[in-house]
Amino acid sequence: MTPLGHRRLILTRHAKSAWDDPTLADHDRPLNARGRRSALALGDWLASRGYEPEEVLCSSARRTQETWAMVAAAPVEVRPLLRIEPGLYHASPDKMLTILRTASHPTVMMIGHNPGISEFAALLPARPPLDPDFRRYPTAATLVVDFQIDSWSEMQPGEGSVMDFVRLDGRN
Repeated sequence: MTPLGHRRLILTRHAKSAWDDPTLADHDRPLNARGRRSALALGDWLASRGYEPEEVLCSSARRTQETWAMVAAAPVEVRPLLRIEPGLYHASPDKMLTILRTASHPTVMMIGHNPGISEFAALLPARPPLDPDFRRYPTAATLVVDFQIDSWSEMQPGEGSVMDFVRLDGRN
């Protein structure tokens, strides 16, 4: 839960997906075993730090939805509102911002794809994390950033405060 006048975004790139079936459309690719492990670890990491979303904005791709399903397996107190957003599939930073501004809950998790998600993440904080992988935003990378606003409609890039950044690639 975030205090009044605060909004928290948990920005996650989907976990590692499988490339072993060349007949599958990109949109339909599932997570591989490493991706499932990292998404489960991400759910535990979020829960252990109290980063529990109240609303999830998830791309319609299979790998993003499977990432959320694994994250959601963590023991949490609140089950968030889940919105499958087709517009987040390979979205540009502008499109991601437009969708985020429609969110209705104070703590929102957005699950999407590179390159848009790494570009969007770079725009959000006043000062980016020092982590050398931040710009690359590898699979299952997650940024937690807070904003001093009353509504997502007020959100402006460059005004966020980084609370955390983690890379859970399933190799841990």
